[in-house]
Amino acid sequence: MPPLMTPQEIDLFFEKLSAHSPNPQGELYSINPFTLLVAVVLSAQATDKGVNKATAELFKVAPTPEKMAALGEDGLKAYIKTIGLFNAKARNIIALSQRLIADFKSQIPSKREDLESLPGVGRKTANVVLNAAFHEPVIAVDTHIFRVSNRTGLALGKTPLEVEKNLMKRVPARWLIKAHHWLVLHGRYICKARKPLCPTCPVRHECHYPYKTQGDT
Repeated sequence: MPPLMTPQEIDLFFEKLSAHSPNPQGELYSINPFTLLVAVVLSAQATDKGVNKATAELFKVAPTPEKMAALGEDGLKAYIKTIGLFNAKARNIIALSQRLIADFKSQIPSKREDLESLPGVGRKTANVVLNAAFHEPVIAVDTHIFRVSNRTGLALGKTPLEVEKNLMKRVPARWLIKAHHWLVLHGRYICKARKPLCPTCPVRHECHYPYKTQGDT
């Protein structure tokens, strides 16, 4: 593992990411907190592009828990059959829609424990919703954030939860609201798994990765 970044390096790391992308946005299509939750559930082991292709039509007909529940599992499957694990996801989405109607007055709960009580919703999904819908300073550690954090020396950990806890300790408070999106986008487009684009990376000087790819800097 690389040596940890210093607090000064971390602050500069996010300052540069902020300058590079002042207003980072998640790439999952949604029109309200409910459709955001559905999109994140669908995105497990699937690409955002693939999810967006399916939900563009789905959310026209089922933008609320009531309309989603009315579709039923078979009706929902017709829209999401191109997405991996669509059978299990359809079952969870119909069940969570029913739970939202019965227990939360059709509103998306703003507490982590309530979100995680919904079918198909784990910690990562809950964190995405808390951050994107409720502007909570939390970080959802996906494969991109896990890789970037360990590779750069930003925050080390053997599990997503360990990385998340260390990020929450190490990322300065002023960067936390947007840190999730910055790190996801950085991992998706620059700090790629197989061949990171180190020569053009805006934070290459703060990064402690010992095997940087070569090129003009």
